[in-house]
Amino acid sequence: MIMTIEDARDVLRLDSEDNDELLMSLLIAMPDYLEVTTGYKAKGGNYSPLAVVSARFLLQLWYNADGSNTEKLQRTIDNLLTALSVSEGRA
Repeated sequence: MIMTIEDARDVLRLDSEDNDELLMSLLIAMPDYLEVTTGYKAKGGNYSPLAVVSARFLLQLWYNADGSNTEKLQRTIDNLLTALSVSEGRA
């Protein structure tokens, strides 16, 4: 997995385990999403720092889809995914 459930809670600043089922679903979907959108696939289960940062921003967007920073997050994510695509030779 690209990050642990504890890491996900830290990224989202959650103190409880109330939303762990949702978080786990998002974390499970993340590697496939990165592969489909950028061609990036972890090598030997090890994710590049750029992939991890991208995943953290994606998690914030997916979890808080109706938040006030949605547009700003999306621009950041688009740039990160472009960089990840370039690193995989798909740009």
